[in-house]
Amino acid sequence: MDLSNLKPAEGSTGKAGKRVGRGQGSGKGGTATRGHKGAKSRSGYSKKIGFEGGQMPLQRRVPKFGFTNINRVEYKGINLSKLQELVDNKIIKDEVTVDTLVENGLAKRSELIKILGGGELKSSLKVSVHKFTASAKAAIEAAGGEAINL
Repeated sequence: MDLSNLKPAEGSTGKAGKRVGRGQGSGKGGTATRGHKGAKSRSGYSKKIGFEGGQMPLQRRVPKFGFTNINRVEYKGINLSKLQELVDNKIIKDEVTVDTLVENGLAKRSELIKILGGGELKSSLKVSVHKFTASAKAAIEAAGGEAINL
């Protein structure tokens, strides 16, 4: 390194922002480019979320109806046909657990799983998940398997 190849550190130089509110001589004194009067000219101003300049905000213009049950329990539904597909592809042999379904990307670890009666199951499986529909439980037991609720 010598004097011929010295240069400032990356990002250390560049255009500095306007220095406003530093007296009349600067040309940006007085109102400091904020204009005269009004909320935006004053210190401590912060616009409310969703504020549309006095126009009725979208959140209040849109009609509201319906009901959302805060106690609703969501289940990830998996059809019997999917389980049969896993058996056909030799991914599972005789037992299906939440872990095997998570490993094969059919559900997430945090989700509750419910087996649905869509499709048909030919192989006998021991299925242990959170819930079953009545038709799914009947189909599993008819195929010689076992349905276990967690």
